[in-house]
Amino acid sequence: MSTIKASYDVLVIGSGPAGQKAAVQAAKAGQVVAIVERDSLFGGACVHRGTIPSKTLRENALRVKYMRQNAALADFELSEATEMVTLIDRLGDVLKSHDRYMRKQIDRNAIDRIHGRASFVDNNTIKITQVDGKTVDINVKKVIIAAGSYPRKPDNIAIDHEHIFDSDSILSMLYLPSSLTVLGGGVIASEYASIFQALGVKVTMIDRYPTPLGFLDSDMTDTFVNAFKAMGGTWMGNQHVEKVYWDGVSEVVTECADGIVVRSQKLLCAAGRLANVDGLHLENAGLALNEKGLISVDENLCTEVDNIYAAGDVIGPPSLASASMEQGRRAACNALGIEIGSMSQLIPAGIYSIPELSSVGLTEKQAGEQYGDIIVGTAKFAEVARGQISGNTEGMLKIVADPQGKKILGVMLAGEGSTEVVHIGQMAMLCDADVDIFVESTFNFPTLAEAYRIAALEILAKRPQ
Repeated sequence: MSTIKASYDVLVIGSGPAGQKAAVQAAKAGQVVAIVERDSLFGGACVHRGTIPSKTLRENALRVKYMRQNAALADFELSEATEMVTLIDRLGDVLKSHDRYMRKQIDRNAIDRIHGRASFVDNNTIKITQVDGKTVDINVKKVIIAAGSYPRKPDNIAIDHEHIFDSDSILSMLYLPSSLTVLGGGVIASEYASIFQALGVKVTMIDRYPTPLGFLDSDMTDTFVNAFKAMGGTWMGNQHVEKVYWDGVSEVVTECADGIVVRSQKLLCAAGRLANVDGLHLENAGLALNEKGLISVDENLCTEVDNIYAAGDVIGPPSLASASMEQGRRAACNALGIEIGSMSQLIPAGIYSIPELSSVGLTEKQAGEQYGDIIVGTAKFAEVARGQISGNTEGMLKIVADPQGKKILGVMLAGEGSTEVVHIGQMAMLCDADVDIFVESTFNFPTLAEAYRIAALEILAKRPQ
């Protein structure tokens, strides 16, 4: 850790994706910069409790799923006493490599790394409480809050991190459970539910909404739910959970308002996340959280206080690591008066469930509301050779076009590889290309990318004459 200076041009609170990029951008602009992290580990929840650990587990879940699909080659089942650590066996190496990369980047840009808790004395003074309890006040010109988020804990669910987990603690289980109840139907709930189901755990998803991932079109959510059920999972929508408790012996009991009772060995509560600002004393700087429990910012990512900016999960959706990185960079640029273009609204969303789901631009529903009689082209992965070869036949690709069948309004995919293939559609949209580009271009064979041509040809066939 670095020696703390008396003053900084830019102080960044939080070392996650938004904080890292904000600090690096400010340092490259010639500023004296520090990044404060209260965790002993650098990189924030994204690196150590969220994105990287869950995706590492997902890779092994996919391997297990594929081995079961190919029973003729290998009759494979995980043992009942499988330790969780064996399922994220590469996580240590992944984290070490990522940590080494991050620290080198911070150090070569001469950014001070401060391990401690930050709190506002006023908008130009930050108090740092160090690990040994000592405090030091720092004078700052600009502050960028990138403190991330933490799991929301419903009042009627006693999360104990032993039997009842949240999304930050779920991977701390010692052994793979035989059964798991997942409360929620959002991104985190869908990812973990499908990952554990692929590992052979008996998973039940319960949510108050009729379908999971309700911000997507119904054909996308149907693909997810059908694949989840095909693996053996149970989806229970339109349910109100009244009570959750550990029975003191071997099971977690979930009681629903309609009398349904679900029992499982473990339970994951994935009820959303809240801005991680406890202890920052925002009020001392003249700031307050909005009605959603987030920090409000303008189009320049500036808060109500003109020298304080915010980025990442603390400001709310889309709450994606990729978007947070760009928000952090832009917050630093705007704070320093560096000219920068407007942030593109074409941010791809990647959901790392099994199967993957991804989208960019408008959904079919959103496009219909804005443009009226839109034209939609779809392609099933079962229609392309690559889908058949890889067994990735449940997936699909959808292109949403304007009423003339020319302008690309959105691209959505479901199926393994979606989070990679979506970028083809994103680039076409950023270049303002017509749907025809997918017909006039040559794609490698066999690839999932060929689905773009199939979907585009369907749109061309539907164009008004």
